Amino acid sequence: MKHIIYQIIPRLFANFNETRKYNGTKAENGCGKMADINDKALKSIADLGATHVWYTGIIRHATAELNSPAITKGLAGSPYAITDYYDVNPDLAVNEDKRMEEFEQLVARTHAAGLDVLIDFVPNHVAREYHSTHKPKGIEDLGEGDHPEWAFSPLNNFYYLPGQPLTMDIDLKGYQEYPAKVTGNDCFSSHPSNTDWYETVKLNYGVFYQGGGEKQFFPIPSTWKKMVDILLFWASKKINGVRVDMAEMVPVEFFQWAIDKVKKKYPEFIFIGECYDPNRYDAYLKAGFDYLYDKVGMYDYLRGVTSKNWPVEGITAQWMQHSGERLNHMLYFLENHDEQRIASGFFCGDGTCAEPAMIVAATLNQCAVMVYMGQELGERGMDMEGFSGIDGRTTIFDYWGIKSIQAWANKGQYDGANLSEEQRDLRLFYQRLLTVARDNKAVQKGLMYDITYAQGEGFNKHEQYAFIRHWEDETLLVVINFHDREQHMRVRIPNDAFVYLGIDEIKSCQATDLLRGEQWSIPFNTSEAIELTLPAWRGVILKIQ
Repeated sequence: MKHIIYQIIPRLFANFNETRKYNGTKAENGCGKMADINDKALKSIADLGATHVWYTGIIRHATAELNSPAITKGLAGSPYAITDYYDVNPDLAVNEDKRMEEFEQLVARTHAAGLDVLIDFVPNHVAREYHSTHKPKGIEDLGEGDHPEWAFSPLNNFYYLPGQPLTMDIDLKGYQEYPAKVTGNDCFSSHPSNTDWYETVKLNYGVFYQGGGEKQFFPIPSTWKKMVDILLFWASKKINGVRVDMAEMVPVEFFQWAIDKVKKKYPEFIFIGECYDPNRYDAYLKAGFDYLYDKVGMYDYLRGVTSKNWPVEGITAQWMQHSGERLNHMLYFLENHDEQRIASGFFCGDGTCAEPAMIVAATLNQCAVMVYMGQELGERGMDMEGFSGIDGRTTIFDYWGIKSIQAWANKGQYDGANLSEEQRDLRLFYQRLLTVARDNKAVQKGLMYDITYAQGEGFNKHEQYAFIRHWEDETLLVVINFHDREQHMRVRIPNDAFVYLGIDEIKSCQATDLLRGEQWSIPFNTSEAIELTLPAWRGVILKIQ
C-alpha cells in the first residue's frame, strides 16, 4: 500500500474557539482536545484518501503555564521541547488525570476508521526543564546519574559547560541553570542567541563533539538504552510508527541499533526520518528507516516550479538522483509545520496553483506522500498569532483557531458546511487525487516512465510535464500543465516507453480522467501525438482503456 500521511496538530485541528486573540491564553483562544477528533473527523480524513494520521504534539512538552515562560517559545510551547517522554500533553485532555487513556482511545478510534497512527519521536533534544513524572517503574530518568562536572562522558545524557551558568540576552525571569547545558542545535555556548533553539538541550549519544567528533559507542551509551525504552513504550500503545525529528543530528549508529530492537518486537512499525542531507540518505535507510524527507530535492524543486523560478523539466533530475530502491523510500510533500503554506503570501497565494505539483508528489513514484491539515482547504497561514508572527506558517507555538479547519469542522460535525465554493473544489481535488494514489495499483506499485524528454513541438517542457505509470493491466498517462493560462499540447509516446513498460501500442482508445471523470478519445502509439487542452494549473490522470 502507498502510504498517504495526513498531519494534524490536535491542539489546533480540534479547536472550535474563534476568538483568535493575539498572544491569547488557552482560556481565551481555546485548545483542541483529543476527544474532539471524533469518528466523523477521522472518517473525513480517511475519505480524503489518507492511510496514516501523524499526530503532532502528543508527548508532553513545555508550556508557559507549566514551565518557565522565559525558556518556552509561545504560550502553548513547542511540541519539540519535550518535558516528559512518558506523558501526554495535558492541554489535549478533557480530563487531565486520564490523558493517557484519552490518547489510547484516540488511537483506537483512528484504527477503527482504517487509519494508522504516527507520532513524533524527538531524539536530538529535550526541553531545558525535562523531568519525567510518569516514567514506568524501574526506568531511570534522563540526566539521572549524570556528572555535570564532566563536559562529556558517554555515561551522561547531556552535554555540560562546567563552571558556566546559562545566560541570555533575554530576561530569564528567575530561571537558573548551572552548569549550562549545550543547546539543541549544537550551540556549545553558555550564552545561546535568541535564534538558537534556546528552549532545548542536546542529548548525548556518545559523540565527543568538543573532542573533534570522536565516537564512544562501546559500551552502549546510556542515552541509547533510555531512548529505546521510550520507543518501545509508545509502540506498546499500539501506534504504528514515528516521525523522527531531526534524525540526521543523531548518529546513524544509534538508529541501526535502536530500529532493529523495535522492529524485532513490532515488525510493522515504521520510521520516517527528517533528513536534509542527500549524501546521508543511504546510511539512514540502511539503518532501517522506511522513509526520509525529500525536502532539499523534490520539495524545493516543486516549490521553485510552482513559483515560476525553475523549469518544469528539471523535475526529472530530482527523482533520478534517487536510484533503485531508494526512490521508493522518499517522502514527498508540499506542506508541513516547518514550511510556508502554499496559499500564503510567501509562496504562491492560492492553493489551486499547487495542483500540478501535488499531482507529481502523489503519483510520480511509489514513495509516501504527506498532506498537512488545511492544505486541502487552501489554508493561508497569514495570521498574527503571537510568538510566530506572520510568516506564512501555521503556528506551532500559540493557542489558535484555524479558520479553514474550523469551517470544515463545523463545531465537530466535520461536514464542510461552512466552506466556500473554492475550498470545496480544492478539497474535492485532493480527495480524488489521494484516492487515486491510495487505491490504484499502477500508482501503488507500478513502473514509471518519464516521457517529458521525448516531447517536441507543441509541448513546452518549461511549463508542462508528462509520465506513464503501469502495473499489469492498468496504464495511466499523467499530463500536467504548470502554466497560469490554458494550454494546448501535443504529447508523444516514445517507443522506449512501450518496451520498458511491456505494453502494446493502440491505434485509438478511450481514456478516463480519474481526477474529474472526463472521457477522452486518444491515440496511444508512437506515430500519432495526443492532442490535449488543459486549463491553467491543471493536470489529468488518464486511465487507458
